[in-house]
Amino acid sequence: MTNLFAPLIHEIARVDVSRPIGRIRAVGGGTLAVRGLQACAALGDRIEIGRASHRGGEVIGIDADCLTVLPDSGMEGLAIGAEIALIGPAQIAPDDSWIGRIIDPLGQPLDGRPLFPGLHARSLAAAPPPPARRRRLGARLSTGKIAFDTVLPIAQGQRIGLFAGSGVGKSSLLGAFARAIAADVVVIALVGERGRELREFTEAVLGAEGMKRCVIVAATSDRSPLLRRRCALTGMAVAEHFRDRGLNVLFLADSITRFAEAHREIALAAGEQPSLRGYPPSLQHAIMALAERAGPGMDGQGDITAVFTVLVAGSDMEEPVADILRGVLDGHVVMDRRIAERGRFPAVDFLRSVSRSLPAVASDAENALIGKTRGILAAWDRAEMMVQAGLYQKGSDPMVDQAIRLWPALDALLAEDAPKAGISGSFDRLALCLGER
Repeated sequence: MTNLFAPLIHEIARVDVSRPIGRIRAVGGGTLAVRGLQACAALGDRIEIGRASHRGGEVIGIDADCLTVLPDSGMEGLAIGAEIALIGPAQIAPDDSWIGRIIDPLGQPLDGRPLFPGLHARSLAAAPPPPARRRRLGARLSTGKIAFDTVLPIAQGQRIGLFAGSGVGKSSLLGAFARAIAADVVVIALVGERGRELREFTEAVLGAEGMKRCVIVAATSDRSPLLRRRCALTGMAVAEHFRDRGLNVLFLADSITRFAEAHREIALAAGEQPSLRGYPPSLQHAIMALAERAGPGMDGQGDITAVFTVLVAGSDMEEPVADILRGVLDGHVVMDRRIAERGRFPAVDFLRSVSRSLPAVASDAENALIGKTRGILAAWDRAEMMVQAGLYQKGSDPMVDQAIRLWPALDALLAEDAPKAGISGSFDRLALCLGER
C-alpha cells in the first residue's frame, strides 16, 4: 500500500504553502516587467501569472528594479498590477510509469490519462557525466536496416546527426529506429511539430508495439518558444532518469533546428544580439550542452544513444545549426532529396555520411566490405553522368566497370530491412551482393 500511494503522497508534499508574489509593472515587446521578485528570483526560474490562470512563464532577465519575464502563451488580458507567483527552478520529475505515455514539456499528460511525477526532481540543465569517468562507446547496435547495420553502424552510446530537408523520409526513419534499435527505453522529443502529426507519428509510424517502450515529449508548433526549447531539455532529462537506473536509452530529438529557432526567439527577447546568420552567440553553447548530455554513462549507469535531426535547406551542411551540431557528434547521416525522388528510402547519401564508431566496431573483414562498398558508390557517383549520357567506354576504368555492374543491386540492398539474423546477416547479404561469397 505504501508503494501504491507514494506518488500521490509525494505530489501532495510538493504543494507550496506559500509563494513569493510580485506585480506586473509593464507589458510590451512580448515580455513582462515584474517588480517585487528581483531579490528572490534566479535566471531561468518558472513563474505563474495570475491565480488559477494556468499561465506560466520564465525569468529571462534580472536587474535591480524588476524582472523580465517571457510568458508561455499570449499576453491578452494581462494588466498592470496583476499577480506573478514565483514557482522556482525549471525541473521535471520523471517516473518509470511514463513509459508508453505522451507528455508535454512541463510533465503534463497529453494522452488524456492521469500521470504522476516521480519522487525526485531533475534539473533541465543538468551537467553531463564527468568526461574522465565516462565509458567508451559500446558494441554495435542492431538497427533493423541493412545500411545502418553495415556501412553506417550505430554503437551503444553514440551520438549521430540526421541532416535532411522536409519530405525526404526523416520521420519514417526515426520511427524505424524507435521500433528496431536495440534499447531498453526510447525517449522521443518532438520539437515544434505540426499538431496533426503527433497522433500520426504515434499510431501509424510507431504503432502499438513501438509505443510500449517509448516516452514521447511533444511541443507542437503553436506553443511558445519557451515550451519548444524546453521540449528537448525535458526529453533529455527523462532519458537521463532511465540512464541513471542502468538502462540503455535511445534518445531521438526532432528537430534541433526548431530547438535553435526557439532559443533564438528567447535570446532576442532577453536582449541578446544576433550574430550567426541571425542566431545569437549563446546558441552554440546551448546545442553543445544538450548534445554532451547524451552518450556513454559512467560505471553503474546505462548509456544514451542519441539521434538528433537537423532541417537543412538544399542540403546546406554549412548553415549554423548543422555546422555546430556536426562538430560535437560521433557521426552524421545526410539524406538527399534527389535520392528520395527516385524512390530509394532511406534516402541516405552514403558518400557524405560518416559513422565515427568505425573502424573500431567492425572486424577487419567487415571494414574491408565497407571500404569496397564505399569505393563502388564513389566510382558510380564519379561516372554516373557519363554513363547515362553514353560517353563512357567500357574498359576505360576497371573500378567504374565494376560499379556499373554492381551498383543497381547494391543501391537496392541498402534500402532493405535487415534480415532476421541481424548484423551478421546484413554483412552476409552485403558480401553476396559484392560477389565476395
